[in-house]
Amino acid sequence: MSAPERIPPRSVTVNELLSKGELTVRGRVREASNAVLYCSVSHEGEEAACVYKPVAGERPLWDFPDGTLAQREVAAYEISEATGWGLVPPTVLRDGPYGEGMCQLWIEAEAEPSLLALVEEEEPGEGWKAVAFAEVGEGRTALLVHADDERLRRLAVLDAVINNGDRKGGHLLPVSGGRLYGIDHGVTFNVEDKLRTLLWGWAGEPLTAEACAVLDALAGGLEPGSGLATRLAELITAAELDALRGRVASLRSSGRHPEPSGDWPSIPWPPV
Repeated sequence: MSAPERIPPRSVTVNELLSKGELTVRGRVREASNAVLYCSVSHEGEEAACVYKPVAGERPLWDFPDGTLAQREVAAYEISEATGWGLVPPTVLRDGPYGEGMCQLWIEAEAEPSLLALVEEEEPGEGWKAVAFAEVGEGRTALLVHADDERLRRLAVLDAVINNGDRKGGHLLPVSGGRLYGIDHGVTFNVEDKLRTLLWGWAGEPLTAEACAVLDALAGGLEPGSGLATRLAELITAAELDALRGRVASLRSSGRHPEPSGDWPSIPWPPV
């Protein structure tokens, strides 16, 4: 599948294009567990590539209400934008060829030095953070590490806020210019602790001054009656919104990255 070459123009914002444009299905991402359709979206003579995930194509999960994953993806985008970090591609909820669903700008990842690795050393090398030991076959183990990268660290904070239950390596999309996006945020915002991620390298360490400032601003933005809270109330339940506020408050109070609770598998499977 080849993406349309033109970037969304300045005269039409990306969100307008995604929300109002005509969706044309071009193919399907078959390795995904839910229906993920690769589309083009056109509006006022402009075109871009996007991903469309119809609610009708969602696989039921035992721990999430049916038909809510698309809304959670949009809610994750809303929180990402509120942080100012722009870690989630533009994402909207809209009607499409197969009913209501999530529509997200397609991001073409660029090759760059790996953000994740398996090493045979007991300790991570310089510039890397340890996650956990993993079996690699024939009775051998290796240390899973991720880059000590400020982009990943911001994403780790975002995941803690939204309670991301599925931060895999394949959900990290570096692009030209040094920017990094995270995708696939359907299993988020649960009231119970569901944080599963490959980005545990900073667990227990103090949050950066930048992250603390972002969390302070986010707490204010989540006050009842605010624009952000009103938008989120249309996407997640009242209990989930309260739990979101609680996670932000907890992070601000501790001033540290969360650690695995031990009550839930801390690393997603498969990890990529």
